[in-house]
Amino acid sequence: MAQQHDLSHAQWRTSSRTNGGEACVEIAATPILVAIRDSKNPHGPKLTFSPKAWHDLAGRIRGGELDL
Repeated sequence: MAQQHDLSHAQWRTSSRTNGGEACVEIAATPILVAIRDSKNPHGPKLTFSPKAWHDLAGRIRGGELDL
């Protein structure tokens, strides 16, 4: 079972890649995790990553490894 984290006091910020369209991702970082959510559904599910896993994923995205 996935561990639940209290994100009630998280400071969410909108992705710099948001262009005002339909898709909008918000990110919140805490000392122990990085969370992402859909801005249109802020009370819906969130994906959480350890800071290292987020750093690795972001690097792979920036490097084009995950382009379709």
